[in-house]
Amino acid sequence: MSAVVEAMSELLNFPETIEKILTSSRTNDGNNHHRGATFSADILDTPKEYVFYLDVPGLSKSDIQVTVEEENTLVIKSNGKRKREEGEEEGCKYVRLERRPAQKVTRKFKLPENCNVSAITAKCENGVLTVVVEKLPPPPKPKTVEVAIS
Repeated sequence: MSAVVEAMSELLNFPETIEKILTSSRTNDGNNHHRGATFSADILDTPKEYVFYLDVPGLSKSDIQVTVEEENTLVIKSNGKRKREEGEEEGCKYVRLERRPAQKVTRKFKLPENCNVSAITAKCENGVLTVVVEKLPPPPKPKTVEVAIS
């Protein structure tokens, strides 16, 4: 865990489950040519669900795969097939190429125990992938039954 995350955790007293999400591992496939290629993510914790917002510019829903591995790891992968726009006329060529084509990228998030991994939905719209992970209802509190002593 980085020193910054530790300091923030102490200052804000994050619950352990949120800390696990915030310190998720970032992994990239070995095919990456651009160092540091990853999906930027925002994670919202609501009373009923966790909502992940990931920037996936230039990728369509068919370019992205969302799975759950090892029962509690949310995995988001891209196959890296973003296409460049072709010149409209013959003889056209790019003078400058600053936007890198998409790479094969994988991002993993360790999910808390209260997630319902069979109720995950995802949609990709306007360059943003939204993944919703429903929370399981809290376990019932154990009842205390008072027994009269005769």
